[in-house]
Formats: sequence, C-alpha cells, structure tokens
Amino acid sequence: MSPSPPARLQPRVTFPAARMLHARAAPAGATRASPPHHRLEAVSRDHETIPERLAVVTGGNRGIGLEVNNAGVGGVVVDQDALRALNIDPDMWLSGKATHLLERVVVQTYDEAVKCLKTNYYGIKWVIEGLLPLLKRSTSGARIVNTTSLRSELKRMPNEKLREELRDADAWDEKRIEAMLEEFLEALKHGRVEEEGWPTMLPAYSMSKMVVNLYTRILARRHPEMRVNCVHPGFVKTEINWNTGVIPPEEGARGAVKLALLPHDGPTGCYFDQTELGVAW
Repeated sequence: MSPSPPARLQPRVTFPAARMLHARAAPAGATRASPPHHRLEAVSRDHETIPERLAVVTGGNRGIGLEVNNAGVGGVVVDQDALRALNIDPDMWLSGKATHLLERVVVQTYDEAVKCLKTNYYGIKWVIEGLLPLLKRSTSGARIVNTTSLRSELKRMPNEKLREELRDADAWDEKRIEAMLEEFLEALKHGRVEEEGWPTMLPAYSMSKMVVNLYTRILARRHPEMRVNCVHPGFVKTEINWNTGVIPPEEGARGAVKLALLPHDGPTGCYFDQTELGVAW
C-alpha cells in the first residue's frame, strides 16, 4: 500500500520555551562558522536576561547541519559501492551531465520521493509555521535561512511552461505548491516523469528544493520586516550526496551563517550560491 501524499499530513509543531539556543554575538562581517559548541549555548526558561540573539537550528546532528542548519533527504535508493566505482567528476555532478550514469546505480522510488518531499519541503514549512508567532515578536527583525541546492535552479526544469510559472512567486501559495507536488508524485508513480517534463536527475530532491526556493520568496513577500533567504552551500562532502562532495562542511556553512547575521536592510527573498547572490529563477 502506497503512503498518502505528504500534502495531506498536518502534524502539530510546538516549540517549548524551556530549551532554545543562544547565538553569541559575532562581528558583522563574519561568515565562517565556528564549531557548534563555541557558537551556541543553551538558554533556560528562568534565564535572567533575554539574549541578544536566539537561533533555532534543525538538522544539527551531522554535516552542514552540525555547523548550522541543513536537514535534508536525497529521496533515492543508491548502490553506494557502484556509485563510488563510477568516480563521477564533480563538474559532471554539478552540470547534470551525470544523469544517465546515475540511472544504473540510483533509483527514484515513490516511497523515497514522499519521504524526500516531507523532509525537505514540508518539514521546513511546518517548522517555520510553528515558529512564526515567535519570529513576529522580534524587535530587531527575524532571519530565516533555508538550505537549497543547485538542483533547485529553474534552468534544470525541462517543462518550459511550469518553469515560467515558477518564476512568478506572486502567483503562488502553499495550496498551489501542494497541488503541483501531488501532480509530480502521480507522474512518478505511473512512470511519466520524463514524459511530463519533470526533472530527471534526482527528481524528488530537485522538486523539493525548487519549492523551498519558491516558499522562501512567498515568506519574504508576506513578512517584509524579516530577512528570508535561501542558500546553496556548495558541493559539500556529506551523507546527502554519499560523500562525493569536495567542500568541507564548515566551509559549506559560511553562506547560512552570513545570511543569519544580515543587517536590518539586507537582502530578502533571494537565492545565494554559498556567500554570493546567485540566480536560481
């Protein structure tokens, strides 16, 4: 029996005040992440003073997430030994030219696609919705930083009509995003991904990150008092790419840290390629 599409799941997300993270002040121009235990400390409910900065970190158990925030799921079943034997050049990974090579060792299943979308998009959405009441109370303007990927760039979307529609964030909301993802899952279930023009290299992962970008822009539009951005950390060596990356996690964390420390008049609704403003739509 196939699981229900993630759009129908409505979990309750709560964040007790007893346990938050206090981010120590850093110089305005700082971008390199330091080890987590140097950067964050626990703040109890009965703390006498309100810390200058509070950071809620998700996916903080390993890789880039251990440095800042990068929970993610690849959404495929992989023969890792066969993948390593292919010894794919990083440039081929990043350009998408490795698609046909990966067909032999990477399998996109419906169940893994559902898991991927639930984690990479719906997980972010549910956490942000749970935190918004607190973020709105910030007197200095909150920062939201979503981790994305090169796979999110709309030039990688074969369906030209959908590609153009995705560029217009003003025309989208969560319901429309969910409807699109259900269409994608239906195409995947019936083997019509390529026929209908969905991404063919890591399909579910690519779709999850495209909608993360879109959701980021929707949030930025709704909350102009906040700085809401997404960042591609680079081809980082982590488990999500089966350790085929070339950048160490601490370097991959630099962009997210930079965006978390943006000034009040900093950019919002933007895509960053590591620490620089990029183009994804």
